[in-house]
Amino acid sequence: MPPNGRIRCQSLTPDILTDLPNNVIDIILMRLPCEEAVRTSILAKRWRYHWCRLTKLTLDWSLWRTENDLLNPTYKFTEIISQILTLHEGPLTDFTLDVDNLESCRDIGSFINIVLRNNVQILVLHLPEDSKLPTSVFTCSQLRYLSLHNCSIHHPSAFEGFDKLISLELCEVTISSELLESIISHCPLLEQLMLDIPKLLNTIEIDAPMLSSFDFTGNISSICLKNVPLLVEVSLAGYQIMEKDIDFAKVFNSYSAIEYLSLNIACVWFFADEAPKRLPFYLNRVKHLHLSHVELKESYTRSCALCLIQSFPHLEYLKIELIVVFKNPLELERFSDVTFNHLREVEIISFRGTTPEMQLIKILLAKSPVLVKMYIDPAILIDTGSEILAELVNFQRASPEAEIDIKYYGKLELNRVETNVDRVV
Repeated sequence: MPPNGRIRCQSLTPDILTDLPNNVIDIILMRLPCEEAVRTSILAKRWRYHWCRLTKLTLDWSLWRTENDLLNPTYKFTEIISQILTLHEGPLTDFTLDVDNLESCRDIGSFINIVLRNNVQILVLHLPEDSKLPTSVFTCSQLRYLSLHNCSIHHPSAFEGFDKLISLELCEVTISSELLESIISHCPLLEQLMLDIPKLLNTIEIDAPMLSSFDFTGNISSICLKNVPLLVEVSLAGYQIMEKDIDFAKVFNSYSAIEYLSLNIACVWFFADEAPKRLPFYLNRVKHLHLSHVELKESYTRSCALCLIQSFPHLEYLKIELIVVFKNPLELERFSDVTFNHLREVEIISFRGTTPEMQLIKILLAKSPVLVKMYIDPAILIDTGSEILAELVNFQRASPEAEIDIKYYGKLELNRVETNVDRVV
């Protein structure tokens, strides 16, 4: 011990903020709203203007503090965005501009032009309603991810394609069928395509040999997926998607790689006439099937749903969203020679306890030897809930592991196992 009896400090506690590595500072800043990231300049000398070198920028509503700023944005918006983009240094690979709450902004084109000169690879634009997309976006050949919202898209004077684009999202946009086809056909590496187009389009033909995921919501006469050998995931929803004179069974036959299929039964015309008992071929890779707007009172919709359920022999997960149902029973003879040998989970939404719903549950329990769980979400608290529960408990089941979980009521212990599945029909 020193003569004066005091313990000498060997070193001062290091300044944690100052000693953080640059990559850690980058990670922290990228997780902050833009306004807060700018304020970190006062923390320490090393942090001063560090945000200016970030490769990812998100400019959104957090830059405005009051609703009044959103209603009268022109001057403040221009000033803030101009300062941020002027101070930014180096490459900007990931840029999001979310200003859909603004009434308008005439300077969007100039801001996007600045961003495009920084080798941006990920571009997300949420624009004010009915904004016109700057055509300069189509000159950015290095884009890998493009997401456009709330804008009208017009044909650029010169468009050579997005040679590196992997993902394309168009949401609430106005675009012609011809331009949409042209854009997609000029994206040779496109893997993910998400379209949400509320205004009516004519028939579109999608030629995308690398496409693995396709999600469509909107209003269109017909969709033709021409060259999609790698397509694994398909979701079709909206108001109307197929014309009545199209035989959708033939369309299914070309999607041999599909594993996940989500369909709005009410808006898709699958067959020119009444649906067959099952498709004339099997899609052996389909493991997930989600059917929404299933209306058991309507003959065509009901027959389509039953046809699809029976056409995927390796189905593992089934989700059915019901709407208003009718009390007429199902055609049980359709299921006389069907067994769901791979079905493990079933989810039924908007259940009301009507006769056709109970029959469907009974069939699925009796015909699914490896079923593990059936989840039922009632549309309302059912007045005859106790009677329905008592009936469900006594349903025959092919799987000894099967359990029924009903929202508001909990899990049911099924009383017995029945291996003779033919007796149920």
